[in-house]
Amino acid sequence: MRILLVEDDAILRDVMLHSLRDAGHRVDVAETLEQARHFWQVQPFDAVLLDLNLPVTGSPHSEHGSGLTVLREARARGDRTPVLVLTARNRTEERIAGLDAGADDYLGKPFELAEVEARLRALVRRTQGTEDRFEVGRLALDRKARRFSIDASLLELPAREFEVLWELMTPPGRVVSKRVLSDKLSDFDEALADNALEAFISRLRKKLAGSGAGIRTLRGLGYVLEPVSGEPV
Repeated sequence: MRILLVEDDAILRDVMLHSLRDAGHRVDVAETLEQARHFWQVQPFDAVLLDLNLPVTGSPHSEHGSGLTVLREARARGDRTPVLVLTARNRTEERIAGLDAGADDYLGKPFELAEVEARLRALVRRTQGTEDRFEVGRLALDRKARRFSIDASLLELPAREFEVLWELMTPPGRVVSKRVLSDKLSDFDEALADNALEAFISRLRKKLAGSGAGIRTLRGLGYVLEPVSGEPV
């Protein structure tokens, strides 16, 4: 998953960043309200981890704003990205305010990192209609273990190829545009070129040959992962 982590506490932010990246996620970090607003507008994410008490850029260190501001703005423009609020504000009325603002789930600090991971998976399942395990032909994806296999044998993939196949397979049969794949895989300062994406697709097709799963190109639309009886198209 590509995740936006909005957290101003440096120690907690670094711990969460390393934990999420070690689990295989692409994570972008925002420390202020302005950064969160900017990143959320220019980059699509699979989920947002949102702290509520955030500093305001250009203001005295003591001045803070609420993460609910950027959450309300996102919902107002029709953004339905799953949002898990992580905050020390854990009174009932504050949880209600967060959920009313558009949060999908709410977790009070302190928390266990394993619970954050589990809640993220549950949010994505609920909002994207995905399950923890998918199969296409003899190709299988275990989302919880972040593992691809063919006939129960582990399919080892470089990071970018893994992310492309993950996107195509959550869920399979969904047409994914080049723009979506590029946005999910690009860094903020460097867009993924079409020829690089096509190279990843080409290598994946070769690795999936004979698996009963293939990647088909739909001209002008994108790519779709689907069962095939012969070689991938």
